[in-house]
Amino acid sequence: MSALLAPSPRIRGRAEVRPGDGTQEPSYRIVEPPLSLEESQWLKGLRRRLFETHLPRPEDAAEAVARLTERFEALARADPRLADPGRRARFTYYLTRDLVGFGPIDVPMRDPDIEDVSCDGVGIPLYVHHRRWGSLPTNLTFDRAEDLDPFVGNLARRAGRHLSVAEPLVEGTLPGGARLEASLGTQITTRGSTFTIRRFRERALSPVDLVRSGTVDAATMAYLWLAVEAGRSFVVLGGTASGKTTTLNALLHFVPAERKVISIEDTRELHLPQENWVPLVTRGAPARAEDLGRPESGVIDMYDLLSTALRQRPQYLVVGEVRGREAYTVFQAMATGRTCCATFHAESLRAMVHRMENPPISLPRSLFAALPLVLVQAQVRVDEAPARRLRSVIEIDGLDPESEEVVASTVYRWEPDGDRFETSGQSRILEQLATERGIGAPAVERELARRRELLERWAASVERDPATPDRLVRDLAAYARDPDGTLAAALPREEAALPVRADGAL
Repeated sequence: MSALLAPSPRIRGRAEVRPGDGTQEPSYRIVEPPLSLEESQWLKGLRRRLFETHLPRPEDAAEAVARLTERFEALARADPRLADPGRRARFTYYLTRDLVGFGPIDVPMRDPDIEDVSCDGVGIPLYVHHRRWGSLPTNLTFDRAEDLDPFVGNLARRAGRHLSVAEPLVEGTLPGGARLEASLGTQITTRGSTFTIRRFRERALSPVDLVRSGTVDAATMAYLWLAVEAGRSFVVLGGTASGKTTTLNALLHFVPAERKVISIEDTRELHLPQENWVPLVTRGAPARAEDLGRPESGVIDMYDLLSTALRQRPQYLVVGEVRGREAYTVFQAMATGRTCCATFHAESLRAMVHRMENPPISLPRSLFAALPLVLVQAQVRVDEAPARRLRSVIEIDGLDPESEEVVASTVYRWEPDGDRFETSGQSRILEQLATERGIGAPAVERELARRRELLERWAASVERDPATPDRLVRDLAAYARDPDGTLAAALPREEAALPVRADGAL
């Protein structure tokens, strides 16, 4: 950037969370450089002159900024009113925000603590979902349909979708991986155009992160480490925003590095550190489906991808969310001994069985016996703040031969009183592992205790903050090769001298 355009000082938008004081509700305020009414009108004219030219697509940010800078510099040289450095800096901020960023919602879209950004219509404050404070109103409002409709249309174009009166609903993925749901006009939503943008973390949380945050304790995570490593299938249940996908992604770190993993999703959310991983994503109808002959042409759904994935002989098959006819194939794969991992929208095991037994899934109850492990996740409140907890870890023992009810037992449970996790001390999976490995139950318990200790030390280590997924995968691989050495490196010197593998540990 030339000296003419270099803002001094550099101007950035920022956000302020106002917790509330008893008289006012908590809110999320977007703070950007102020403009006078004259400057606002002037900026509109500059934006029109610059953006109507053939600038690069916003995805190519570096080239777009360079071209924008070049054109704005030419205008600044010819207009003495742009000689003021502060004014140039403010204009540069807004022009770059609107071309390369997300316009008025650019600040929350760049805030790592914001999970969702949503607009419910004209004249209604936008809302964000904050990781700590939950749902918060903002000070941003689209007061006119003439401003909101083009903005929503631009979001759809950035997601590679077409939004029109004939097709007023759109679902897509924005650059960077955020999920977009949008509607246009008042035909579908009576208060005007709407949009909801669901954002995902740039770095997926690891098992150590979940232990550190209190989502699950080290003892429960050590049990899940053994189960996933041994190839036990599992389904993570929970409601909206309960953290199902986050927990699924974290547990997949325990898959041995050499095993082949294939994941299937509607929108790319999983981020596995393993190299031997094939991520598959569904494809909706093209923006101009009529060009392909029929509206459904070109659509590839979860069932299509699942059929393709099974022919690639994956050792772990991961389905981002089971919703329809693919459920039958997933459970059939479990019944034939393939390891399958998935999420499902249900609040409990009973709710999952009820939903899957009825249309549109209509899964035979006999297939539930093929699923050994169910995890129930929930969004709760701890110390008056929103939090996520793994409420229960349930083992399915089969079906009752007389009543045909699903027989299950809870191995680990979260207790709200004291925010603690408790165990029943009885696990069919651990008994199976002892038999499969030809070792006694005491050896399995010792291995479980060692892994719990290792997770606790990793979670407490300042050096491992943040615990990067790549480092964790290397440490897990090192533990598989040399448990003694890995534990010795993690334990204090006086504890490292103690024997750590006895009586045929895993």
